[in-house]
Amino acid sequence: MRYALIALALLTPGISFASEGENDRLLHKLQADVSADRIESDIKKLVAFGTRHTLSETESESRGIGAARRWVKAEFDSISDDCGGCLDVFYVSDFVEGETRIPNRTEVVNVIAVQRGTLDPDRVVMMSGDIDSRVSDPMNKDDDSPGANDNASGLAGVLEAARVLSKEKFAGTIVYAGLSGEEQGLFGGKILARYAQQNGWRVKAVLNNDMIGNIEGIDGVIDNSTARVFSEGTRFVETEDEARIRRFSGGEVDSPSRNLARYIDRLADEYIPNLDIMMVYRLDRFSRGGHHRPFNEAGMPGVRIMETHENYVRQHQDLRTEDGIEYGDVIEGVNFDYARKLTSLNVVALAAMASAPPFPANVEIEGAVQPSTTLSWDRPSGRKARNLAGYRIHWRLTDAPQWTNSIDVGDVSEFTLENIVIDNYFFGVSSISEDGAESPVVFPGPMGSFGE
Repeated sequence: MRYALIALALLTPGISFASEGENDRLLHKLQADVSADRIESDIKKLVAFGTRHTLSETESESRGIGAARRWVKAEFDSISDDCGGCLDVFYVSDFVEGETRIPNRTEVVNVIAVQRGTLDPDRVVMMSGDIDSRVSDPMNKDDDSPGANDNASGLAGVLEAARVLSKEKFAGTIVYAGLSGEEQGLFGGKILARYAQQNGWRVKAVLNNDMIGNIEGIDGVIDNSTARVFSEGTRFVETEDEARIRRFSGGEVDSPSRNLARYIDRLADEYIPNLDIMMVYRLDRFSRGGHHRPFNEAGMPGVRIMETHENYVRQHQDLRTEDGIEYGDVIEGVNFDYARKLTSLNVVALAAMASAPPFPANVEIEGAVQPSTTLSWDRPSGRKARNLAGYRIHWRLTDAPQWTNSIDVGDVSEFTLENIVIDNYFFGVSSISEDGAESPVVFPGPMGSFGE
């Protein structure tokens, strides 16, 4: 059935993720539950393994990548014990060889914890951090490589998110991932993305946390109040036919990853005190990479969350002092309160998405040479849609970075905005749960699809 909005006076500008509902109270509670002390303890433990290089020692109980990943698994197991076995904890691994940075046959092992959803367990949102570390020579597996910020900070954030979120139940599934092989070529992410596809995971979001603890930049700026979110503009898996559709319909800045970044930005404004998000319209830093990329290349939405001001003196460096400058990624370079702040951003985003109903699928739009714009989408049925209350339509000027206008349209699968001309705006649809949780905005067509 088609519904039409006749009076422009009824249009409500702006988006409010916050409400007086149950979901709003939950998100505020969860962000407050994140502990800087626990994050600090985890980072110190990871640093104490000496090196976590992907090619390092695997048999020792106290040094190397093997000891580190066993400790991470034990932590996930302990968290699961505390919540009555609510996490499935396991390794996902594969062998890699013949690569520039992994020439000899090596098992790259990820540590995974899965908190299964109560209504839609195949719908997955994921937070990842990296287990491995490196120094100046990417092949140096023997020297101390503390990796305190890069990336014990991100991995400690994953562990803390699991501690906080495992106390609650969510409609969708949350995956907590400790990935390996990042510094050697993003191999852990490639392995897990393949596993997700083989096991039917409908991955809606990957939040890759890589360096979330440094506030003292190489540019001389000290900043604990901003963070960057990197996102690809067009889908890596876009086909030639889809590119042709995009050319005439728009969507260059509305991939699912880009709208995931907008979602995170809005949540930061509403729920994280003193944190402003810099949305960077780029896959990653200039000519560099991170562990969200393999998921993007497998067609899964994903972003990189990290500090705003990097310090290259403390990144990928041998431990040394030269000309009075101390080099190395040591614990003294991590600000634990800042790491807590970025971890709490992840916690809120994961909880909001996992609480939301199924994201709108097969969103379509029409309205050429008409005074109105019509959007339609598939309404899910069955158990997975049990918490669905309705939908919200969004639009913005084509040069606006954020969604600026929205209207709740109820539990329908099609809606017409009268006297809103399709040529002048970009449009999207989000789903709303009964307790107020909202999905990211889905842009119409293949350009913005989060999948089924």
